[in-house]
Amino acid sequence: MNEISPIYQNDFGIAFQWKQDKTQKTNKVQLIFRDIGLLLTPTEIQYFSKCINETLQSGKGNLCEDCKVKGECRSLLLNSPAHQITFAVSFQEVVEIKDLIKGTLFKLQLDSFFDEMGID
Repeated sequence: MNEISPIYQNDFGIAFQWKQDKTQKTNKVQLIFRDIGLLLTPTEIQYFSKCINETLQSGKGNLCEDCKVKGECRSLLLNSPAHQITFAVSFQEVVEIKDLIKGTLFKLQLDSFFDEMGID
């Protein structure tokens, strides 16, 4: 774990940045959840957040009333910042991904604010 700088994590996943030498500074964030890894810019993470909110709004009415797995089946489609890729997820997974994304965006914004203020 010496090669990464953790940003945010929950029980479902983690967001971090790869440590690099100062000549290769990048603002991309690695998101890992389930068996998926995404390397995204903050703008792409914000877009992903919108996709998550859309999936949550459309998914609430799509849960099967007589479902034997009670919302844990992967019946929802979650668009990603890579327009060719859509994830099949459960309602609970979308909730967990939303928390991961919200926490990541909050920490990135907080770090940016402190950088602007010159606070380490």
